[in-house]
Amino acid sequence: MELAYYSDYAVRLVNTEEPARNKDSLTTVDCIRELFGPSAQAARRATDADVTRFRSVRARLRAVFEAADGGDETLAVDLLNSLLLEFPVNPQISGHDTRDEDGKPHWHMHLADHPSNATAGFAAIAAMGLAFHLTTHGVDRLGLCEAAPCRNAYLDTSTNRSRRYCSDRCATRANVAAYRARKRLEADRSGETRRTAESAQPSSPNTDR
Repeated sequence: MELAYYSDYAVRLVNTEEPARNKDSLTTVDCIRELFGPSAQAARRATDADVTRFRSVRARLRAVFEAADGGDETLAVDLLNSLLLEFPVNPQISGHDTRDEDGKPHWHMHLADHPSNATAGFAAIAAMGLAFHLTTHGVDRLGLCEAAPCRNAYLDTSTNRSRRYCSDRCATRANVAAYRARKRLEADRSGETRRTAESAQPSSPNTDR
């Protein structure tokens, strides 16, 4: 796996919760194992105790995205550094799963499973992946969806740093809402203009016959 791949671990964990909708899908050990994927050895070590621990790491990762989204680069980096210190990675050079056209291994960096528990393993991978993305692309590439009340985390990989939503669905929903708001504003302004014009017309004088 390339290091860039690991940044998605942080996004997947953060987005198991929707605070504005009071929704939380991180409720069981099976949910944790799904976050790892089917091939991760650390996922098989997950226990009920990891549910609470995962939620704690999730809150800290969301705080990184919130700081980045709010423009506080120093805070985002400090929060991420604290995770890196608490959950150090175990890097290894790997090439067993990929070969070039000549059959030679494609050597790349791989983050090995953490020896202590499932939470530590996932947190180490997520924090390192997010740190790699941040230092490669910039803090402003970490965002939270602007389509309220969504606020899901995303990693901006657009060429012009223009991403504002976590998905096409949220982008469409926000565009439709903005369109309707403009139409309402135009209708209100049109009504105001018509009423102003009517009030400005002189009233016809009454004449006695």
